[in-house]
Amino acid sequence: MSLQFEPLKNDLLLRTARGETVERPPIWVMRQAGRYLPEYHRAKGAHDFFECCRSPEIASTLTLQPIDRYDGLLDAAIIFSDILVVPQALGMTVEMVDKKGPHFPHPLKSPADSQYQEVLQKEVNVERELGYVYEAITLTRKKLAGRVPLFGFCGAPWTLLCYMVEGGGSKLFKEVKTWIYRYPNQSKRLLQKITDVCVEYLALQVKAGAQILQVFDSWAGELTPAAFDEFSLVYLDMIVDRLPKRLEEMELERVPMVVFAKGAWFALDKLCASGYDVVGLDWLHDPKEAMKVADGRVVLQGNADPGVLYGGREAITKLVEEMVKGFGGGKKGWIANLGHGITPFVDPDDFKWFLQEIHRASGAHVSGNF
Repeated sequence: MSLQFEPLKNDLLLRTARGETVERPPIWVMRQAGRYLPEYHRAKGAHDFFECCRSPEIASTLTLQPIDRYDGLLDAAIIFSDILVVPQALGMTVEMVDKKGPHFPHPLKSPADSQYQEVLQKEVNVERELGYVYEAITLTRKKLAGRVPLFGFCGAPWTLLCYMVEGGGSKLFKEVKTWIYRYPNQSKRLLQKITDVCVEYLALQVKAGAQILQVFDSWAGELTPAAFDEFSLVYLDMIVDRLPKRLEEMELERVPMVVFAKGAWFALDKLCASGYDVVGLDWLHDPKEAMKVADGRVVLQGNADPGVLYGGREAITKLVEEMVKGFGGGKKGWIANLGHGITPFVDPDDFKWFLQEIHRASGAHVSGNF
């Protein structure tokens, strides 16, 4: 039986994601709950990053912070978690190192690595291994009390593979390129295993209360167009194809799905045809040209350069007005966002200005004032 929550008061983002004509573009931002907020550091305290993810109370508190601070300006919350909980569920150790980022003490070295077979053969009880995420989602839905919808998410199989073999972030991607070009079949077995876990993980997020889902392919741009088709897109397609069927088996309604393949500008047309409801854009896309490619097949999301938030209010206003105009004003087919997550050291008041300017500029566009 489905969980019961208070009725949704602001369904603007969900209506937009379903392709409906709306009164204004909805707004949310990747990493809107994070280090740029002083209250984040107070709530996090001395807890390790993954301790925060594993504590439903802390995770829900962090999720709600931007909704509370920017009351009426944001149209969705996104659960505070991390894409790397999936490798953890697969049995790998992941640490978050201060001022360095994620670190795998024992990354996958080659198919001869005993850990490779352990990961492939592991019977993952996704409900048990990642139960803390579902508890956080349910608790957050209750605390939101219908104010805005709640995003769930996962990392894309390709991006998760990158971390699992590189051992963290990378500039060269030497290890993962070695894997896909020297061991393509073994790489695909890993990608399939990750995909299987991601489908179940996302389905259980919906069961817990997630109302829309995003798949983050943060390292998609590291692949050639042909390699993207072979090692990323096919698994993104599997997720969007299999998840609705899994939800139906669980007697749950389908929810809108977003794909964000950062850097894969060359794949926009294929992503628009992949079956996702929304395609996220990074800041390398020209909004007007992206709208032409999408041609009404999907809703687009994005795509302001996060760096503009360092540039002062005049620069923010200029970029917002250009973006609103490029996306046609936002009455249909556009969810306003950054082209990637908010970066550290952003002034929260400058981010507030960004949100306010989207509200203002989209209204001005409708009235023909610019």
